[in-house]
Amino acid sequence: MKNKFKYIILGGGPSGLSVAHGLIDNGCDPSDLLILEKESEVGGLCRSREIDGSPLDCGGGHFLDIKKQNVLDLIFRFLPEKDWNRFDRVSKIRLRGQEVDHPLEANLWQLDIDSQLDYLESIALAGSVKEEPMPESFSEYIRWKLGNRIADEYMIPYNEKIWSIGLNELGTYWLYKLPNVSFRETLQSCIESHAKGSLPAHGIFLYPKEYGYGEVWRRMGEALKASLVTSCSIDSINLETMTINGMWKADKIISTIPWAAWSNFCALDDDIKDAIKELKYASIDVEYHANDINSDAHWIYEPDKKIPYHRILARSNFCTNSRGYWTETNSARTESKPSGPGFFHNEFAYPINTLKKPALIEKIDMWAKSHNVIPLGRWGRWEHMNSDIAVSEALTLAEKLMFESLK
Repeated sequence: MKNKFKYIILGGGPSGLSVAHGLIDNGCDPSDLLILEKESEVGGLCRSREIDGSPLDCGGGHFLDIKKQNVLDLIFRFLPEKDWNRFDRVSKIRLRGQEVDHPLEANLWQLDIDSQLDYLESIALAGSVKEEPMPESFSEYIRWKLGNRIADEYMIPYNEKIWSIGLNELGTYWLYKLPNVSFRETLQSCIESHAKGSLPAHGIFLYPKEYGYGEVWRRMGEALKASLVTSCSIDSINLETMTINGMWKADKIISTIPWAAWSNFCALDDDIKDAIKELKYASIDVEYHANDINSDAHWIYEPDKKIPYHRILARSNFCTNSRGYWTETNSARTESKPSGPGFFHNEFAYPINTLKKPALIEKIDMWAKSHNVIPLGRWGRWEHMNSDIAVSEALTLAEKLMFESLK
């Protein structure tokens, strides 16, 4: 095998696969790039397995958003548009013995009148409504934005479950991703019995008709042929010689793998080691259940802290000819870890947006780029991004790299 490459890509998830195809589409010879993937199959958190006769996404719930045409153009090349079902998102929150559409503040009208009044009165006293300054920590922001009742009954317990760290450690810089519903829109939705405000991500989404979400990434990997090496653990990276495992040399390394892994195979400056140690992440366990649930939701958020899992994915409501559902649980809350085929542990699932993270990532990013290492994707940028965002950013990077190579 060739041992000198322009680009070596660490990780064969959506980001790594997409940047590889983006480089080729922009003129890079396939023989000039190499993807190294430690697992026996590509796809990362978007991998699928057949469980109980139907696909199950073993990294949790992943769906294809329709907003970015460049992403769809790439994806449909490997799994054509005709092979996807289109859904209007139905996501719900279990609250006060009911299932209410998400986001809660836009759908209070679905509750009984007394509950609506409870929440509306609380929101009316929120700091954002009274035009008080926005706080910097997450838990204080939630009370400022939505009032104490939604904070105490839904947002605080739900986020404590999913992250399993003190919420005052979280920043607010990432909350632009949350639905934005003003108090006026909340009132209007209760009066008109209709949701108001911005839609959350995946308001309309696609899911394969005959496969799990992992099929598209499997096909993308297969198309790379000799440019992809699976079952390949990284044992060493020498940044002085840009040599990986003592056998592959790169002009540039594109890293989509967790920074926490770098300490295992690369000599790092002490300050970079310390920065990496301060990055936080959540591990998630996925467990399949064969019985169907009585709900039309595609997924359901569960804030009750007496229940270990934080989300249910109702597989039978989006995966053709399937039954059952799967749960997602922060691994710190998993009460038992069965060994059967329907249980999956994902050590690196969610990067956590701590108050310190932006400064830490900026420092790591500067160090990486000074050594011809380019961070990319969920783990390179340490950001909880959906797969469509990961693909879009990978395509943008590929265009930039090929443009720079022509200078």
